[in-house]
Amino acid sequence: MPFALVALAVGAFGIGTAEFVMMGVLPQAAAELGVSIPTAGNLISGYALGVVVGAPALTLLGARLSRKTMLVLTMGLFTAGNALFVLAPSAEVGVAFRFLTGLPHGAFFGAGAVVAASMAGPGNRAKAVSMMFMGLTLANVVGVPLGTLLGQQFGWRATFVVVAAIGAAGVAALARLVPDQGRPAAGGSAVREQLAAFRSPQVWLALAIVTFGLGGTFAVLSYLTPILTDVSGYSPTAVTLLLALAGLGMTAGNFIGGRIADKAVMPGVFAALVGVAAVLGLFTVTSGNKVTAAVTVFAIGAVGFMVAPIMQALVMDKAGGAPSLVSAALQSAFNIANSIGAYAGGLVIAGGLGLLAPNLVGVGLAAIGIALAAALAGVDRKRQAVPEPVVDPAPEPVVEPVVEHQPVERPVAVPVAA
Repeated sequence: MPFALVALAVGAFGIGTAEFVMMGVLPQAAAELGVSIPTAGNLISGYALGVVVGAPALTLLGARLSRKTMLVLTMGLFTAGNALFVLAPSAEVGVAFRFLTGLPHGAFFGAGAVVAASMAGPGNRAKAVSMMFMGLTLANVVGVPLGTLLGQQFGWRATFVVVAAIGAAGVAALARLVPDQGRPAAGGSAVREQLAAFRSPQVWLALAIVTFGLGGTFAVLSYLTPILTDVSGYSPTAVTLLLALAGLGMTAGNFIGGRIADKAVMPGVFAALVGVAAVLGLFTVTSGNKVTAAVTVFAIGAVGFMVAPIMQALVMDKAGGAPSLVSAALQSAFNIANSIGAYAGGLVIAGGLGLLAPNLVGVGLAAIGIALAAALAGVDRKRQAVPEPVVDPAPEPVVEPVVEHQPVERPVAVPVAA
């Protein structure tokens, strides 16, 4: 199992680097492709749109494939998308290739989470899933800073050459180290089983919790650089180190959240979301000092990404026997959260409320997540309160006693003498 989890983590590391390093090399890409920074921002949103579309679509298309095959194919598509993006002649073509690269993102994490959980067994499932997601958080600590530095020195294309190479290494590791767990049910039943999970209101509530709860975190992370430079007084070079510090917080939060989820899922959800609201509100005060700002940046990453493994465990529980599509949909929810948070944070800044206004937006979104978590807990309690129907046992068949008939002795006629 440890080697298979390493293979999954390598794939997650490559995907996380590809998703977030675009923010670091955006100025270089805009300059070379001859577009403005806002226009080049479509290279980021194109990837996110690919995730939202591809997560359910590819999971359903691959419903009859083994999960190992699904992992290898999605990582292969990811690698091909990055290799094509390196050759993009224009921003428009680049957006199309970024969309292609984002398509397998959710399907990979959906299948990977199920494989990791099934290998670990009861009591360690969330911990195993968090080990796979460790690759995603480490991408923010190592992959994004190094990729940004490489792009600054040798151009953004060099960065994505390395990302494509990581993807190729992931394909080889998955093919070699992940055990084959067999094929799902044949015919259309596999697709029907995956779709059946969405009949549960608990699944929809769980996805909504991710969308709004993590949306609060992304409302602040999207504008963390200008907050740290203009409010906290850090230089742009120092901000790079602080972004790595946020990545370390994400790694720690992912690790802690995985252990919490194996013991108490719903209490962990409430604790993480309350922590997000508290830390984002606190950042409004602590951002004015360099030391307290740095500590709070670490805390934002930690409490924000505690939510990920806990919610992954939660949706897999609510999905019953068909968790792959729901796990993939969770990745769509993460990216919708990113979009909502960034949009809402930018809206209040554009409205003249200042760079610290996204903190309050984040608190509000986290509060919505808490309310949704309370609704989910209420649905759980109602379902647990409904007694199982009692079926009267079938009456035992009445067996007539068997009476053995003894032979009747007849008197023997004795001849009488005359």
